[in-house]
Formats: sequence, structure tokens, C-alpha cells
Amino acid sequence: MQRYFVPPAQIGDSSVTLLGDDARHLATVMRAKPGDEFVVCDGSGDELLAKAETIEPGRIEAAILSREPSRAEMAWKITVAQSLPKGDKLETVIQKGTEAGAFAFQPFLSQRTIVQYDERKEAKRIERWRKIAKEAAEQAHRGLVPEIRPVLSWKQLVGTFEGFDLVLLCYEEEGRRGSGLRPALNAFKDGFAGGREPRVLLVVGPEGGFAPQEAEQAEASGAVPVGLGRRILRTETAALVALSCLAYESGELGG
Repeated sequence: MQRYFVPPAQIGDSSVTLLGDDARHLATVMRAKPGDEFVVCDGSGDELLAKAETIEPGRIEAAILSREPSRAEMAWKITVAQSLPKGDKLETVIQKGTEAGAFAFQPFLSQRTIVQYDERKEAKRIERWRKIAKEAAEQAHRGLVPEIRPVLSWKQLVGTFEGFDLVLLCYEEEGRRGSGLRPALNAFKDGFAGGREPRVLLVVGPEGGFAPQEAEQAEASGAVPVGLGRRILRTETAALVALSCLAYESGELGG
């Protein structure tokens, strides 16, 4: 069944309004007619079953038939902090990471970041990244769209560590030493008091990896350096492999 993320301002107690691209897609591409049902997500994790009542160009009015919490969200709130990679690799990370269940994405700049970041283009880039996340969330039947946060410097990113229950630094040197992800996750699960969803930050470096001093700074600020196996992964691959491992260890896949 087709689904759309709709701003809360367009959702009432018993009705919902689709506007713009969403309304045109449902009416033109899906060829909806009055009486057809579709799903609306309010962005906070609730799913609403709606029935189209009136269909006009760029606007659809629908009645809300039911409302229930989404069952598609992970038990852990995982933020993927990705150092800006070249080309459109971050778009891949956002798209596939959204499908895999990431809660948010935090782009950042690090010492070995190759891409020449232009701050003047940030608003346009973030708008595109958010559009990719929204479309991926709809395709994956997510209950919310992951947040795309503004780009941070390495120092600013390290300053956010204290807001998480666990910070994992994907560091290839740990992989060479055989220090994997699972021991770190087992230790975390054994020590986490529970009572709420764990907040986890997954930090992935650029094409050249992290500089040794960055790894030292991260560890001194509470991050746990972990390897993702003995092979060297591309930066966009590392993020998705690590996120999949976290999904399994959180119980998402029966682990």
C-alpha cells in the first residue's frame, strides 16, 4: 500500500490533507480514486490508514480510518556519523542506511576528508539528502524519516559524544589487530541499564580513514575503536556493514 510522510500541520483528528508532489503522485502516478486507501506517517513513528475522499490537482483530502505505532523502527537509535566522501557516496549511505534503520545521519569533516566542502552549497545539499531519506523511508515502510543534520567539524563532532550511550569509531587499525565490533557490543549490552532505547553513534571515516591523532582524540572522549574485519572496506561500505551488525546485535534480526 502506498505511503507518504506528511507534516503534522496537515493532519487533523479525523482527516489528513496531501499537498504538492505527494498529492500529484497519488493522483497521477498511482491513479487514486475516491475511496482508495493509503498510509500516512506523521514523522513521529505513528502510521495512519487513510481513505481518499476528494481529489483535486495538487490536493487530496482523506479521512483517517485508524492510527497505530509503526513496528518498523529499530530498538536502538543509531546515528551514522559519516565523514564527507567524494561524489555521491553519501547519498548511497543515506539511502541504504535509511532502509537499514538508521535514526539519523551526521555528516562531518575530518583530517583526511578529500572532498572540497563548500559551505555556501550546504543548504541545497542537505535539502537533497533529506529528499533521499524521505523517499527511502517511504520505500522501506519506515515510521519516521531519519534526521539529516548540518555538517560538523571533527572537533564539533567529538563534542557531541557525551550525548550518546555508546560511540563506536570504525577504525581499520583495530581490524588489523583483530579487535572486532562484537566484543564492544557485548560489553555495552551487559552494562546498559535499560529502561529506554539506547542512543548509539556510529562514526565512519573518509576514503583515507582516520588519522592516528583523531582516533586518539575519539577514544579519549569516550569512543570505542572497533574493526569491521580484516579486509579494508570502502567508506560507504563500512557504514552499511557496521549498521547491519548493529541491527543484528540489537535484536532487529533475531540476534
